[in-house]
Amino acid sequence: MKVGIVAQKGNSRAAYLAADIREALSGVDVEAVVDGATADELDVDGLPVEAFDECDLVVSIGGDGTFLYAARGADGVPILGVNLGEVGFLNAVSPADAIDEVLSEVAAFRDGTSSVREVPRIVARGDDWEIEPSVNEVVVHGPRRGHGGGAGLEIRVDGSLYSGGNADGVLVTTPTGSTAYNLSEGGPLVHPGVDGLVVTEMAPQEGMPPLVVPQDATVTVTVTDADSAIVVGDGRIRQPISPPTEVRIEQSNSPVRLAGPTSDFFEALGKLD
Repeated sequence: MKVGIVAQKGNSRAAYLAADIREALSGVDVEAVVDGATADELDVDGLPVEAFDECDLVVSIGGDGTFLYAARGADGVPILGVNLGEVGFLNAVSPADAIDEVLSEVAAFRDGTSSVREVPRIVARGDDWEIEPSVNEVVVHGPRRGHGGGAGLEIRVDGSLYSGGNADGVLVTTPTGSTAYNLSEGGPLVHPGVDGLVVTEMAPQEGMPPLVVPQDATVTVTVTDADSAIVVGDGRIRQPISPPTEVRIEQSNSPVRLAGPTSDFFEALGKLD
């Protein structure tokens, strides 16, 4: 068995915990690898996170940002999230329980009793491009936020017109991402048990309220008028586009797979204050 470990970059506490997990795994004859940044912190050999799809389990130590980074490389490999005191909607394991939970997942993998939960991702496509799937949200926006930086936008759901006009941009969000960028733009909180996507306009001149659509819907954002525009996935993946152009956003066929216990959604909400 092979386990990949990703620790929050620049966080010595996360790196030390990664070292402890690595040592515990070696004691049960499991190969443990760490990402490049964690390897530098621990002065050991590491692998790029993009190679973690070769693992049987990935352990993310940090907050949701670290988890999203790990998910980019995991590509369907189950991820166990360890929360270092942040909001941590995707990270249900406390640092004190991390080693026990990792070893429990190893034992379950070996005896064939492991179980995982799937979290949907969404993907944005154009005529000749496609970005990596996103766990939280896809954003389509103009060259910059604020006066003079927006774009003319048209939003359709399964081909039917929902809204149009000038706005800074549009967010299409999964339930997992409803507590992130979407919330800061006035979008609703969505319980992770809900099968849906949220469409939220960003500072529209004359927009419509945020809308929850079926999880299998196709949301089409047409940028009709702007000097330039960009598509951003999970705040990391960036795809410049040249208006006028159409962006299609829909559920990806490669969900994130979660290992370990489930976080309490309402308890985690308390950390948003």
